[in-house]
Amino acid sequence: MLNTPYFIIPNTLRNWPWKRVLNPHQKVCEEEAADWMRSCGAFTPKSQDAFDRCAFGLLGSLAYPHLGRDGLRIACDLMNMFFVIDEYSDVASGREARLQADIVMDALHTPLEPRPAGEWIGGEVTRQFWANAIRTATPSSQRRFVRNFQRYVDAVVQQAQDREIHCIRDVKSYFILRRQTIGAIPSLDLLTLEMDLEDEVLDHPIVAKLLELCVDMILIGNDLYSYNVEQARGDDTHNFVRIVKDERKCNLNDALQWISDYHDRLADEFLNLMHNLPSFGSDLIDEQVKIYVDGLGNWVRANECWSFESERYFGKKGKLYLKSRRIRLLPSSIALQGQNIDSQAAVDISDLPAAAGIIV
Repeated sequence: MLNTPYFIIPNTLRNWPWKRVLNPHQKVCEEEAADWMRSCGAFTPKSQDAFDRCAFGLLGSLAYPHLGRDGLRIACDLMNMFFVIDEYSDVASGREARLQADIVMDALHTPLEPRPAGEWIGGEVTRQFWANAIRTATPSSQRRFVRNFQRYVDAVVQQAQDREIHCIRDVKSYFILRRQTIGAIPSLDLLTLEMDLEDEVLDHPIVAKLLELCVDMILIGNDLYSYNVEQARGDDTHNFVRIVKDERKCNLNDALQWISDYHDRLADEFLNLMHNLPSFGSDLIDEQVKIYVDGLGNWVRANECWSFESERYFGKKGKLYLKSRRIRLLPSSIALQGQNIDSQAAVDISDLPAAAGIIV
């Protein structure tokens, strides 16, 4: 036991000014969203149990603390929908992922039309989500969301194609793709769900840079937290930790230190830029932009909180790991080669508590 390898997850948000906040509508919206997802029948009982323990509704409540009840329900539904898309695409070929992506986008464009009989369940999940969302979302936020969701699913297809040919990207090209596959951009679009902000406002160089920095911090956080499980099941080729290790030809601890330093620079740049927001000649728009930027900062914190509070990456020991940051490196044997699994979540959750432990 003493020779078991371990690593330290960097505390990248040690100086981040946003604190944990929950939406007051959390309980009812999380329950409604979870009931809706169960009613869709997207998973087998085992995979559904794994899904429930991921607590995606909690991510919605942490990431959107100021949305009203209708808005939060949309956010919780979106977090759940991402899981459906990700879990199916993660085990899909490039061709299969393209078919799934096209189904999703067709459902977004025609949310009031019934889906074809026998179609992949992701189409109906998307249709129901968007049919509800458009009742609340402003026209500008709808256009932005659909456009960015197209970019997200296209990137997911590219990820599947990369996986087929065992492509491991360099840091620069990885960021270009990962900024889309993480799904953060359409998620952050929900911050403007009830705002009528035109593209020229959010495309301002300072505002756009803040979005990019936020997305980069979210993806780095996600890749840090998911690395242990992904390397254990041999699925870490689309993970920043693996990318840095390979490009810099360094060990895990050196890669983590480099990533921590890089994240520090991103955080410093975000905090400096947010104090230099432009005025758009309207008190209402200026206030909405401030709310949007505050939402970006909060999302970074929300991602960390959810990653340790849910069972998605650390089983039931997340809160202990959050304090110690000392993680036992999982053996590659939990990849369960040869077993027929219904969802990657079945591996993420079911096998993690038995294989990992906290070192204090």
